[in-house]
Amino acid sequence: MENSSQQTPSFTSYQKFAIFILAITQFTVILDFMVMSPLGDILMKTMQLKPTHFGLVVSAYAFSAGISGLLTAGFADKFDRKKLLLFFYTGFILGTILCGVVTSYPLLVAARIITGLFGGVIGSISMAIVTDLFSMQQRGRVMGFIQMAFGASQIFGIPLGLYIATEWDWHAPFLAVAALAVLIAVLIALKLKPLTEHLAIQKENSAFKHLMHTISKREYRIGFSATAVLSVGGFMLMPFGSAFAINNLKITEEQLPLLFMIAGMSTLIIMPIIGKLSDKIDKFKIFAAASIWTILTVAVYTNLSETPFWLVAVINVLMMMGVMSRMVPSTALITSVPAKEDRGAFMSINSSLQQISGGIAAAFAGTIVVQKNNFSPLEHYNSLGFIIIGISALSIVLLSRVNQHLKKNPEQKPDSTLAVPEI
Repeated sequence: MENSSQQTPSFTSYQKFAIFILAITQFTVILDFMVMSPLGDILMKTMQLKPTHFGLVVSAYAFSAGISGLLTAGFADKFDRKKLLLFFYTGFILGTILCGVVTSYPLLVAARIITGLFGGVIGSISMAIVTDLFSMQQRGRVMGFIQMAFGASQIFGIPLGLYIATEWDWHAPFLAVAALAVLIAVLIALKLKPLTEHLAIQKENSAFKHLMHTISKREYRIGFSATAVLSVGGFMLMPFGSAFAINNLKITEEQLPLLFMIAGMSTLIIMPIIGKLSDKIDKFKIFAAASIWTILTVAVYTNLSETPFWLVAVINVLMMMGVMSRMVPSTALITSVPAKEDRGAFMSINSSLQQISGGIAAAFAGTIVVQKNNFSPLEHYNSLGFIIIGISALSIVLLSRVNQHLKKNPEQKPDSTLAVPEI
């Protein structure tokens, strides 16, 4: 049990800015990825895509993001983290612009690959910055705020993206995300301080040796395996969420933005609460309870047929409570595994495994789900639910091993006294 009586340190003004800039950066990256789910039904009908083909559009981003993370892992601790963030964020912006101008299925897949090559690494760089700037006692709250980007993307981005796509076409949301991202990139360049402390304690000169050193550590591999399993569930359900809601639950296209907005608003309320609880109570216990809650709600949701809108909204909120409440404590635990000199490489490999396992899950889901035509109900969606239930149970076992390792090695909980100057 973590020490609940311990005072949780407050944030400096610069730390508050860092949380804001990382959260809004994550908002754009998550929105670029998340918008594929509500646009799924539009894309499948516009381009005459089968579920298998749409699953590959989602997987293309994930696989390229995973490969990019592995390729950059050896270099991730060799550069100022601010410069690394700016480089990959610029590439992400260019990829998102391409998504907004392509006109065919092969070109859309190519644009998603380019976006993934850059966008998939941003989350790992952000997590490395978090562990550099914030103590273990602060990270639950930080993760809560940063993960609010997920909720914000559903409240503001997805409904607005759907509205823009309906009023103009499916290209427009990507161009809107790119325009916002340009403004954020300027803010990062002007206001975020260089992050170079880790450069002074590098041991390996070779990027390949650093990568191999990071992979070779058993305690790191425990964290990697937990991450890989954790990411599978969302990638299975999410790509076909809008198609299931419209064709099976009989939610109208006009109601769909409101459904995403309600679910998103619930996460904005839930995430800070879970973040605070994660810092005050045992992180693993919160994760385990949230996983059991997720199992129950997924079992109900994936077996629904035509359902009134209000009931779909309630079940969505309950399911989102479980899913989001797993993310905060699990991220806080896993990001505490690596030593400072290995953080960039660890986060890059971790992000890669998350993306690659998610890409496999999305492609696999596309082979399970069947739709006779673009307007008929999805079949076998409940099969995905049963697979996710099994995976969620396995994730509890794997994260318990991460938790046990951290408790046996308290000295590995890094930088509890890291000083960040007040501005």
